[in-house]
Amino acid sequence: MEILSQYGLLLIITAAVFGFIMAYGVGANDVANAMGTSVGSKALTLKQALIIAAIFEAAGAWLAGGEVTSTIRSGIVDAEAFKAVPELLVFGMIASLLAAGTWLLVATHFGWPVSTTHSIVGAIIGFASVGVGMEYVRWGEVTGIVGSWVVTPVLSGILAYLIFMSAQRLIFDTENPLEAAKKYVPFYMVFAAFMMAFVTVSKGLKHVGLTLTPNEGFMLCVAIALVVGVIGKIAISRLKIDPEADKEMHFNNVERIFGILMIFTACCMAFAHGSNDVANAIGPLAAVVGIIQSGGQILDKVALDWWILPLGAVGIVIGLATLGARVIRTIGENITHLTPSRGFAAEIAAASTVVIASGIGLPISTTQTLVGAVLGVGMARGIAALNLGVIRNIFVSWVVTLPVGAGLAIVFFYIIKAIFGA
Repeated sequence: MEILSQYGLLLIITAAVFGFIMAYGVGANDVANAMGTSVGSKALTLKQALIIAAIFEAAGAWLAGGEVTSTIRSGIVDAEAFKAVPELLVFGMIASLLAAGTWLLVATHFGWPVSTTHSIVGAIIGFASVGVGMEYVRWGEVTGIVGSWVVTPVLSGILAYLIFMSAQRLIFDTENPLEAAKKYVPFYMVFAAFMMAFVTVSKGLKHVGLTLTPNEGFMLCVAIALVVGVIGKIAISRLKIDPEADKEMHFNNVERIFGILMIFTACCMAFAHGSNDVANAIGPLAAVVGIIQSGGQILDKVALDWWILPLGAVGIVIGLATLGARVIRTIGENITHLTPSRGFAAEIAAASTVVIASGIGLPISTTQTLVGAVLGVGMARGIAALNLGVIRNIFVSWVVTLPVGAGLAIVFFYIIKAIFGA
């Protein structure tokens, strides 16, 4: 307790610096979830994607990132263990921010899309194991995370495969692809709008004063989907093309339609991602500030000071602008060749998987969801369409994220503890 009162301001400043580094890493690595497929399919240029992502990621983080946050993200450690030694939780959270941020920057340097959630969770497991004991780690939660390495990509991959194959059969393999697109694309738009609205409402509007019951949220999503479907039907029906034009021209026009849809889905994914994953950076920071300001009390939830959300939002945007291109290229170009229709199938499958997983309480990584969806789309063209070397590196990076985060956090925890003489 004495340490907290004596070094409180210094600890908060240190946590803020490392929280910014973590937010920077989130922006550099995780934003590829929202933008990788759009860039890879040429629906957006890299510059356009960075601008759109910066706007919607920042909006999601700033407007809907939350008013309160869990003291210990994902409930992976029993907070009761720190009641008598709150300074250890402060040191641990600072170490976790630096550990997870460091790993994200290393992974980004090599173009590996890793989970920011798993990075911070691994770091928290590491410092808690040496700080208060391994018995306070909820290993059942860890088992669920490990299981998600397989379940999440497989589920999103299957959905992406089915969505893309349905578009192939209903539109691209017909005599007149553009006419088929006019008939069926509005249904894809309804499905896409519903899933994107659901992701945004469930993840992104909890803390902007719009409180909806589950039924009201569901009906709002249905209404949005129907409106989008009607607008899409009207817009697509006005498309004209020379009936004598070759099939390649028809294909190009259909792909252009899917490209426009991808811009819409990318904006929604960026907003939802910003609102949800900014907590990985600001959660531990808010915990440190809350503990110090309360004189050592550890609450399950802590209110956010006015400056914390903007710090996270700015960190995400700067990380995206300076280093985001590396992981965007991995997702969008290096796993398999994407067209707008394939990218659209992958993004909608990823959003659908997030909705399904949230509904059944499955721990999920948006990174692994989207990579799985891109794999599913690639598999629709055969195993030869996939870059197996890149896929192997990605999977290895997923497996090592938890232990690397834990190892780095242990090292930093002992260093910080020694500096403050605890």
